[in-house]
Amino acid sequence: MTTVTRSGAAGRTRAAGAVANLTVATIGFMVNFWAWALLGPLGPGIKERLGLSFAAQSLLVAVPVIVGSIGRVPVGALTDRFGARVMFPIVSLATVIPVLVLAYSQSSYWAMIVAGFFLGIGGTAFAVGVPLVSGWYPPARRGFALGVFGVGMGGTAISNFTTVRLADAYGPKAPFFLVAAVLVGFAVVAVLLVRDAPGQLAGGSALQRTAAVARLPVTWQLCFLYAVGFGGFVAFSVYLPAYLRTAYHLSQNDAALRTAGFVVLAVIARPIGGWLADRLHPVPVLVACFSGVAILAVVQAFQPALIPVGTVAFLGMAAFLGAASGAVFALVGKVAPADKVGAVTGVVGAAGGLGGFVPPLVMGAVYGSEHSYAIGLMLLSDVALAAAVYTGFKMAGLARGAAPARDPAVARGTRAPAKTARSARRPRTAG
Repeated sequence: MTTVTRSGAAGRTRAAGAVANLTVATIGFMVNFWAWALLGPLGPGIKERLGLSFAAQSLLVAVPVIVGSIGRVPVGALTDRFGARVMFPIVSLATVIPVLVLAYSQSSYWAMIVAGFFLGIGGTAFAVGVPLVSGWYPPARRGFALGVFGVGMGGTAISNFTTVRLADAYGPKAPFFLVAAVLVGFAVVAVLLVRDAPGQLAGGSALQRTAAVARLPVTWQLCFLYAVGFGGFVAFSVYLPAYLRTAYHLSQNDAALRTAGFVVLAVIARPIGGWLADRLHPVPVLVACFSGVAILAVVQAFQPALIPVGTVAFLGMAAFLGAASGAVFALVGKVAPADKVGAVTGVVGAAGGLGGFVPPLVMGAVYGSEHSYAIGLMLLSDVALAAAVYTGFKMAGLARGAAPARDPAVARGTRAPAKTARSARRPRTAG
């Protein structure tokens, strides 16, 4: 009886720790993404004030994306080594510096490019939170938990809701000062409250761990899927204000608010995608999401009236892209080696960010030469359709076949139960 009581108490303690760390990680992800997305809403105004070309504006908003994407690789590996309790405060405080520099450099394009480069550090917070959350939750609940963590993408919505309004009401430095203060506050909270799951930290250098996960075929398969799902979301979240201003002649504030609506819907859809992937299978969820994006991108390529068709097309793509992002990381939680979740997350997260870096540049370049966004949207449709076909034909058995290896007992080196489970399933598989 005493053993059972202790086991129950330990289970309740771990559950409370899981909820607490998921909550703090989600807030940290949101705050750092808020900082990461600061330049997107201001992009159209900066373009007009400095007389930039469409390509120059696209580069300005895309630089933090690519740095935040590539930076996830070493940050994810470092999180495996040192833990989120160390890495969350470091990432947050490092992001404060470029945020403050941007407050004073808005009259110089190249100064903003340099500051935007370091602003990308905020985007690496994603690779800190995923291994933290994965360590606290069992495989059966990991997809939903990571989907909830993905709500932190809402930081881009906060940026779109508040940045232009704060700049108009209190001056151009106000949004940067506010974000810097919030980042410092979160760094303190992270030091006090974040705890890595027992036994989660791994040895080895970050370079060795990254090289090890780069040799796993599943890493690159997940990279492609996440580059389409999350990359599409990132691309729209940073470039949609410029698109709406150019294609539909909206005001800067109106375009930012509509982009925020897009982001909010994607954020809501992400945990739903993870939940569906846990209960069904990630593959059909991803096929449905990518197919939906392909169809709606074709619709928007013809630039229909913004209300209602254009709005429905964009909100539909937001829902599908958000759900796809959640489903991909449900897959990561199932198939990534337990001691390499951070490193895999870093590589896959980098692919997602890079997927968001290219489309704004393509859209800006195409519009600059053709004065039309149709080509860019048709390319999005083609890539989404390719992702749906690849997922359906190449990855149908991936999560199902890898699931036994994610059992915690296996991760601790207890192989016998896993073999028993596999042998117990063979008659059903054969039948």
